[in-house]
Amino acid sequence: MAVREVLVYPDPRLKEMAEDVTEIDDYVRKVIADLTDTMEASGHSTGIAATQIGENIRVVVADASKNAKCENHHGRLVLINPEIIKWEGMISFREGCMSVPDYTGNVNRAKKILLRYHDENFEQKVIEAEDFEAVLLQHETDHLEGTLFLDRVISKRTDLFRRKKFK
Repeated sequence: MAVREVLVYPDPRLKEMAEDVTEIDDYVRKVIADLTDTMEASGHSTGIAATQIGENIRVVVADASKNAKCENHHGRLVLINPEIIKWEGMISFREGCMSVPDYTGNVNRAKKILLRYHDENFEQKVIEAEDFEAVLLQHETDHLEGTLFLDRVISKRTDLFRRKKFK
């Protein structure tokens, strides 16, 4: 469909809570297509939430397989109204975000999660994810709550890093 502009912090729309999707219509299908196109066009992104392109609905597209170090994953996922229903363990992970392009940061996340969501056919599903994929899904679900990884950085003084710029 279209590659969309990604909102960048401190855009206030990134802090808004997204609305539940109640049905799959042309608007939701277009948002899913635009999210997919925008994620693919970035060349490096493994996930994106609708709120990051200014659409205030609970939709995420994620693909942990795009991370070469991620061995266990579910491939490309379209998550509508995702909800983490169980989590266990703890992992510290260095996160980055298209909406915070100049920084990365160390964040504590659940090592393993159980996630309930609807797919693009609005069928309810539950998956278990761990390690990188679990972190990715928690990061993207946070966007729908108006939470950025910056809000979860362990210590803003010692665990927030400026990204290196390569020429």
